[in-house]
Amino acid sequence: MDVLYTHCAGLDVHKKSRTACRWIPDPTGHCTEGLTEIETFGTMTIELLGLVDWLTEAGITHVAMESTGEYWHPVYNLLEGHFTVLLVNAAHVKNVPGRKTDQADARWLAKLLRHGLLQASFIPPRGQRDVRDLTRYRTKLVQERAREVNRVQGVLERANIKRASVVSDVMGVSSRAILAALVDGRADPATMAELARGRLRSKMPLLEQALSGLVREHHQQLLAMQLAHIDFLDDQIATLNTTIAERLSALPPTETVTVPVAADEPSAGSTPHVDAAVPLTFDQAIILLDTIPGVDRRGAEMLVAEIGTDMSRFGTAARLAAWAGVTPGNDESAGKRRSGKTRKGNRALRTGLVQLAHSATHTKATYLAMLFRRLAARRGKQRAIIAVAHSILVSVFYILVRHEPYRELGATHFDRLRHSQSVEHLTRRLEQLGYAVHLEPRPVAA
Repeated sequence: MDVLYTHCAGLDVHKKSRTACRWIPDPTGHCTEGLTEIETFGTMTIELLGLVDWLTEAGITHVAMESTGEYWHPVYNLLEGHFTVLLVNAAHVKNVPGRKTDQADARWLAKLLRHGLLQASFIPPRGQRDVRDLTRYRTKLVQERAREVNRVQGVLERANIKRASVVSDVMGVSSRAILAALVDGRADPATMAELARGRLRSKMPLLEQALSGLVREHHQQLLAMQLAHIDFLDDQIATLNTTIAERLSALPPTETVTVPVAADEPSAGSTPHVDAAVPLTFDQAIILLDTIPGVDRRGAEMLVAEIGTDMSRFGTAARLAAWAGVTPGNDESAGKRRSGKTRKGNRALRTGLVQLAHSATHTKATYLAMLFRRLAARRGKQRAIIAVAHSILVSVFYILVRHEPYRELGATHFDRLRHSQSVEHLTRRLEQLGYAVHLEPRPVAA
């Protein structure tokens, strides 16, 4: 086994301690494998700075540590810029069962790193990590707003107000005006029904019946607090939208390495490969990704914040999809295929892709919507949604590689792939229904 790094270290990261093992050459030459020294440090910043000094004085160049929960972040913040840090998956570097200690784990990591047997996880640059924190926090606020809207509806139901049976947008202009009247004590059904706007006025008699309830002061107090919370969340989300857009515009473009793309690799909704010499900025990437059905600006911002614009770090679309956790598992032994459940992957990216896939399934006459319908009939809706999310991510990969917008394949794409089989199937169905079918070849345009 060839030695790649002569000065390296392994870190075993836990909640209460950081165990480090540094591996350096033996100055006397007696030990060909080198010398190992193990030290334990605390979790305070001043103690972690002592870890940096301890590694620096030995001439350490490369450091490997496990990605344990959130505890690796403080260590990574201090080691970044001083060493080449490899964050590795703990499941990939398991030691011999029954011999697990913090010291043994740190030594094992250092040994694997010394021989180049570790694969580093993808850690975005600091600026991209900051934007990723903002997009993830915005997602949490949007989810909290949806929960608060559901609480408002729960209060109305307990007050015998059946507004949702008539009004489609429970937080629209008409709904907010009606809720404001309820909070102010103007709970007369006819008065509240007069606050309706637009097409809702055509349902005035039904709306008046739905607004007849038993509203007490208790309900008014709850509604006032919940509506204030929703307004606060709206302001926070609007602020985050502005901040995220500004941060993404300020991020410098990533220097892109040419990615080899296999000609036979599936690339739904993309065009032939073109090498792009000019790096793609984040704003340009958002504009391109916004062309995918089901992906809006917020979705595009989430995608570039999680994966960036440089696809050379992933190499292929298959690796990117596996890293995101939207590919089926591959578990086979003795010729028997076992569970095919997907891996956890990047949970924030996976959740966002599933939401985008749900939006894409509601688009009309698109490849993604037809893909969902075909797979849902045979494999179920959950597997079909994951397949659509996988297709979206594959398209994202090739769009960022080729710097070209999404090209819609259309809802008839699968029929065109199997043209003769589709014609035979439909002809047979019509004949079974009692129709005589005479096919005439259509002239093909030059």
